[in-house]
Amino acid sequence: MVHKITLLSCLAILCLGCKKELLPKPNSQLRLDYLEATYVHYESDCPATFDINEEAVIKGKPDCGYTINYPKMKATIYLTYKPVKNNINMLLRDAQKLTYEHVIKADDILEQPFANKDHKVYGMFYQVDGNAATNAQFYVTDSTKHFMDCSVYFYAKPNFDSVMPAASYIKNDMRRLMESLRWK
Repeated sequence: MVHKITLLSCLAILCLGCKKELLPKPNSQLRLDYLEATYVHYESDCPATFDINEEAVIKGKPDCGYTINYPKMKATIYLTYKPVKNNINMLLRDAQKLTYEHVIKADDILEQPFANKDHKVYGMFYQVDGNAATNAQFYVTDSTKHFMDCSVYFYAKPNFDSVMPAASYIKNDMRRLMESLRWK
């Protein structure tokens, strides 16, 4: 009888002691993977040419500005052209001001100078980290005739963690656009 009670006690302890504590699982997020970008050369009647992702939808404006839409990512790149007419300092100041308006929500703003001396394309690429409305911006100029600035906006609440894969993908497209830009 003692063996029977000891055996039942040991069995009860094993059954109760092996019970796993249940913890609630966090909500999962959809993993966003994108195909490797393929670029095509874009030309129009405007004074600049550049490469864009063939998945993007580009629309030109009469003032030589462009919207480059990424419907799958709910994002748009805005590219604005302005002629330089003894106003280069004002254009540079406005482009830098636009970037630093995001400093309130940004964790960090990384400035990366760009210079293509062979094609007279000079500028600055800004990487904006954190929950800012835009994650990347740049401007380019030849300092005498042409000036373009560019920024990307997502049509979603700016939550850096959730838009990071799309932001990184589009940031690479923006770099390609800037590096391939040629003045006519």
